[in-house]
This record gives sequence, C-alpha cells and structure tokens, in this order.
Amino acid sequence: MRINVLQHTPSEGPGSIVDWAEERGHQVYIYHPYQFGILPTADETDLLVILGGPMSPNDDMDWIKQERQLIKQLLAQHKPIFGACYGAQQIAKTLGYSVLKAPHKEVGWAPVYRQNELIPGLPNQLLALHWHEEMFEVPREAQLLFTSDLVRNQGFILGDNVIGLQFHLEPKVLNVRTMVVNDGQYANEGNDLHQKADEILQAPVPTKNQAAVYAIFDFITQDRE
Repeated sequence: MRINVLQHTPSEGPGSIVDWAEERGHQVYIYHPYQFGILPTADETDLLVILGGPMSPNDDMDWIKQERQLIKQLLAQHKPIFGACYGAQQIAKTLGYSVLKAPHKEVGWAPVYRQNELIPGLPNQLLALHWHEEMFEVPREAQLLFTSDLVRNQGFILGDNVIGLQFHLEPKVLNVRTMVVNDGQYANEGNDLHQKADEILQAPVPTKNQAAVYAIFDFITQDRE
C-alpha cells in the first residue's frame, strides 16, 4: 500500500503513523505542498494522511484548494483518508461543511472522550495533544467520534474509511519537542488549557496514543491489503 502524507509545516510530522506503516509493510511518501506545490494523484494514493499546520482551510491558496480536489476524488473512490487538526478540517470543508473559530483555544495536553464503539481497541479516554483554535463542523453524514471538555467537535468517522481528529495522537517525543521549540509561543498566548510551552514539553507522551493510532489505521485499511 502506498501511503501519501501531506505535511504542512516542518514542525508537525507523521510520528507514529510511520511506525504503523513500516510494521504493516507499507510505503510512505511525504509531500510538502505548502513549500513545493506538489501533490500526489488519486491513482497513486492508496491511503491519504493530511497532517496539521498553521494555515486554515479558509485561506485562499491554490494548493489548499487542490488538496480538497484530491480529497474529493479519494472520497468518490472510497479510499481511506485520515486527517489530523487542519487535515480533519480540510476533509470537513471538502464535504461542504464550515471550519469555524472554536469556542476555546486548546494548546497542550488534555483528555478526549470516545463517543461510539465503531473502532475496536480504542479506549474510552485518551490524553491527546491539542494545537488549535479553529474547529470543523461534524459532517451530517459522519458520526461524532471524540469530544473534549472545552470543544465538542474533536473527531468524526465517515463510513469505514475516513477519520478526522481535531487533536494529535501521532506525535512521538521528538515530534513534541519539534513542535514546542519551533511553535511554543503559540501555547503561551491566550491558551484556554493554561499550559505553557515548557509544561507541554515536560509531559510524557502517553503510550496509549500510539496504540490508538494503530487501531485507527488498522480500521480504515481493513480488507485493503
């Protein structure tokens, strides 16, 4: 399986998604459309991963619109898609739903709560890394997957092949360090989780998060080997 990853800032990489792919024998290709303006085609994509970034789906940039065209093609082909933060927002926007300012800016570690039992192996609660101040509308054709204490719309699942999460489960220790040293000031300004960059950095990365990543990707790729 060819996994095409759309990365939107040097500080937010795929983390444990690559571990899952390597253990399952898949090939990973990482694209940087914000820098190079290059995207994969739908035909050469077996699984699309859309990572986070400082931009918004509401921004008027050609490559952002081109990403949505790719997502639209993959949705029509019923191929697996995973979006984190901005990536989840892009999926919702492609489906015709709004990306709005969230009621709270969440930056740091905070629990999220599972809302259904569609994905085997997901715990009822996870301690996730949040790095956002916008949120998606949950598509009517999808089901709410996660909520948090401050922002209800934290995750959705569409059918058996599309998942969008407003938060991050994929970061490993190095990913968290990279996010904090490069973008830590974002946490220090108007953060409703009231966590400073140093606090985020010092918190241990929960081992459950990688297991949850594996459960999610096993689910959206089942019967597609």
